[in-house]
Amino acid sequence: MNTKYIFVTGGVVSSVGKGVTAAALGRLLRERGFSVMPQKLDPYINVDPGTMSPYQHGEVFVLDDGAETDLDLGHYERFIDISLSRVCNITTGQVYAEVISKERRGDYLGGTIQVIPHITNEIKRRIALVPKTTGAEIVLVEVGGTVGDIESLPFLEALRQMRSDVGRENTLYIHVTWLPYIGATDELKTKPTQHSVRELRSIGISPDVIVARSDHPVDDDLCSKIALFCDVERQAVLPMVTTPILYEVPLLIEKAGLADYVLKRLGLEARRQPDWSQWEGMVAKVRQEKQPVRVALVGKYVELHDAYMSVREALKHAGLAQGVEVEISWVHSAELEKNRGWEAVQNAHGILVPGGFGSRGIEGKLQAIRYARENNVPYFGLCLGMQLMVVEFGRSILSSDDVNSTEFDRNTQHPVIDLMPDQRSIADMGGTMRLGLYPCRLQPGTAAACAYNADEVQERHRHRFELNNAYRDVLQQHGMCFSGLSPDGLLVEIAELTGHPFMMGTQFHPEFLSRPTRPHPLFVAFIDAVRKKAGLV
Repeated sequence: MNTKYIFVTGGVVSSVGKGVTAAALGRLLRERGFSVMPQKLDPYINVDPGTMSPYQHGEVFVLDDGAETDLDLGHYERFIDISLSRVCNITTGQVYAEVISKERRGDYLGGTIQVIPHITNEIKRRIALVPKTTGAEIVLVEVGGTVGDIESLPFLEALRQMRSDVGRENTLYIHVTWLPYIGATDELKTKPTQHSVRELRSIGISPDVIVARSDHPVDDDLCSKIALFCDVERQAVLPMVTTPILYEVPLLIEKAGLADYVLKRLGLEARRQPDWSQWEGMVAKVRQEKQPVRVALVGKYVELHDAYMSVREALKHAGLAQGVEVEISWVHSAELEKNRGWEAVQNAHGILVPGGFGSRGIEGKLQAIRYARENNVPYFGLCLGMQLMVVEFGRSILSSDDVNSTEFDRNTQHPVIDLMPDQRSIADMGGTMRLGLYPCRLQPGTAAACAYNADEVQERHRHRFELNNAYRDVLQQHGMCFSGLSPDGLLVEIAELTGHPFMMGTQFHPEFLSRPTRPHPLFVAFIDAVRKKAGLV
């Protein structure tokens, strides 16, 4: 079959749910037997989000091949349960960098370089790479931002051209909009949706499907009105009311009949009946009332929960597996340094320190780690959280506050964490860390090996610093166990503290591989220890 393309745009406001809609639709199509691959088009001029503050764009989601991408790709992977590659994320920065590079080499033979056709052709070339490199039968392309944003125009123009390039029968456009609620009149308004669709049509794209997002129930008359004024079939207007259960969205879209309508429009027939039994069971578990356990997430970007989206979701997945409700206390590590916020830490049944960069709030994280170690509170450290676990333990056994990472103190007398040797000559910050999937060999009989029930695993990394091997022996002599190593034994991947109910740190990011129906083994082990700490045996 010819490759089919589904383009998802957004209107009225940003963060309206395009990513979740695309991810959920991808799951529906996969359940019907099709090979699906999503792609995100991000309008910002950064080459990737790797150098951006989490306050700007939420977490950076890392793929198997080391690509640093938008957090929506995490939604795609968790919902569709597939692994993506770097062709699945395009930014304006990548597109312009490639076109300018070609111009500098003389590839355009002296021609004037313009947005049309050179930029749009490069966008279309990168979209076409998805089926070429992955073999996908259906490509779901989400455009970041909203219709009307000036930076999105080249992407939208490229999508308009795609209709002629690959044929109308192989393209479908979905527009996700927001229905604002007016409290004074107790009604939802469709006018912003109408204006958004008019803006999209002025660009040359007429949506085939409209997903109307709302916090309030959307009645049939309102859907009929949207269909009439936006020139789409009534069955192509999908009301999507906000649900407290994120993973219920595929079931809601299934019930609304979106997948069947999409397949009909694309001239396809389902290859098998979708089986939602496992997914429905998972959502049913979410609905069940469960005993709560408290986990203090001690970070430096906690004001924006999206900065730790994959960590939050991985904790939820593990909570479902253990039959408990994980309540996250968002603790700002800089506040702990001012002796504020300690009540949340002291009331927690477990403490987690996620990844991050920079010296702000580091001492607060170290204080939280010390509290976990001294009070037998289950602790889980991710990337930086593992490094700081080593620093804190080093300070204790060496009786020196000068134990540190050279990331925070280049002149420390005891650099238990140091820059990786292959990072020392690197000048550029973007895309130069140890990124992507690397093997980790587990040491028999350790907590990590028991959790994984395996000898070797593959995990995703994003770091420049590592445990300094010069301190391995002294740390081991005092009770730290290095339960996961690189196959050559040179890099520490997992550290544990023996004699503690659960104190583990990973140099990698296990949260990126957790799925709602397949929670990550280390998160499951951590929540098991948290559950026992809470007395829920």
